Amino acid sequence: MPYAATLDSLRTHEVPAWFHDAKLGIFIHWSVSSVPGFAPREAGIDAIFSGESEQTDSPYTEWYWNSLKLEGSAVGRYHREHYGDQPYEAFADDFRRGLEQWRPDQWARAFEEAGARYVVLVTKHHDGFCLWPSEVPHPKPEYRGWNTGRDVVGELAAAVRARGMRFGVYYSGGLDWTFDDRPVRGLVDVLAGMPGGAYPAYAAAQVRELIDRYRPDVLWNDISWPQPNAELYELLADYYAAVPEGVINDRWLARSWLIPWLRLGPINRLGEYLVKRQLAKTGGMIAPPAPPMYDYRTPEYASFDDIQQGKWECVRGMDKSFGYNHTSTPEDFLTKRELLHSFVDIVSKNGNLLLNVGPRGVDAQIPDEQRERLRWLGEFLGANREAVYGSRPWTHAEGVDDAGVSARFTLNDGRVYRIVLDDPPRAEIHADEPAPESG
Repeated sequence: MPYAATLDSLRTHEVPAWFHDAKLGIFIHWSVSSVPGFAPREAGIDAIFSGESEQTDSPYTEWYWNSLKLEGSAVGRYHREHYGDQPYEAFADDFRRGLEQWRPDQWARAFEEAGARYVVLVTKHHDGFCLWPSEVPHPKPEYRGWNTGRDVVGELAAAVRARGMRFGVYYSGGLDWTFDDRPVRGLVDVLAGMPGGAYPAYAAAQVRELIDRYRPDVLWNDISWPQPNAELYELLADYYAAVPEGVINDRWLARSWLIPWLRLGPINRLGEYLVKRQLAKTGGMIAPPAPPMYDYRTPEYASFDDIQQGKWECVRGMDKSFGYNHTSTPEDFLTKRELLHSFVDIVSKNGNLLLNVGPRGVDAQIPDEQRERLRWLGEFLGANREAVYGSRPWTHAEGVDDAGVSARFTLNDGRVYRIVLDDPPRAEIHADEPAPESG
């Protein structure tokens, strides 16, 4: 059905069955920052958001360029020791050379074997580097060639869809450091760093280009959106017209008159206090504020305690970063128990897991530690697919038997499945109580 560019019309869009059924997606953070592939790994992102650690200790390698600008940061020390005064932009040539070893069909096969039903590629992160040869001209001449040259987005989309999976695109609408290079020092700076000027039109043109070229099944924006609601709603209406079964996430908070004021000291400090107080109330759960229009929620490195009425998606890396971090140790990665138990818990509460893969930038390869975890998921789903794919939440998500063994429950085709959290988890038909007529 056609959608008007109004909130009432857009809100009639329903999350399609394929997204409810999918359960597992693959996120891919892979950009210029994947060449140095470094961030301090002592603190998790929850410690940064809660204020227990400073922004200079951010574990996200994809924030390398920002961390490089922060006085006293571990990234700054690392960069000076290994690269001297080389500018961040110089890593782009290394990334392009690494693409010579890239085999998108091999990636797609690994994702399919893991049991993923959709793949979301970061097409442009906060550093503004594009993984497709965009025809939208950058206003700054020095960044006119700030892309792969090769159509990485198109090649991966074709490889993924050839194996029966859906394909989505991530776009950083809220931050682009080629337009505004002021360092992000705190939580409120994330919103305050949204560029103005020529950027809103540039971002809108690029997202429209992605929609027109690749017809993404998932349109995944990050941070916020640089245009006001009227223009945003027009964009979303056009997206749904182009991809009727497409979905959008919850990070489309439109530009507000308040943005320029957030950089001011007193307002910035007040905002930081309020955000951290809210995080304390939610137990440190990292979830963006809900905008007026979205299809599903996206808590980051976190899960909900109970079944959610609305669809949601947990987004996380396998270690403490989304992008590749060559300093991560085995202790930094999810164990097999942690990964599978978390996945089952998410599914039982009406969620999907969007598990990130962070390939290396120098050779375009997925590290062995990450491939191993993809195999774990594939083995589990191969043995327990009926309890997961196409399932819906039951009347309650979890329970403990008389022996103290924890389990999660799902409902599929009139059957209730009890997924016992052994190592690895295993599903069995649960017959203690009659299944409800519908999920």
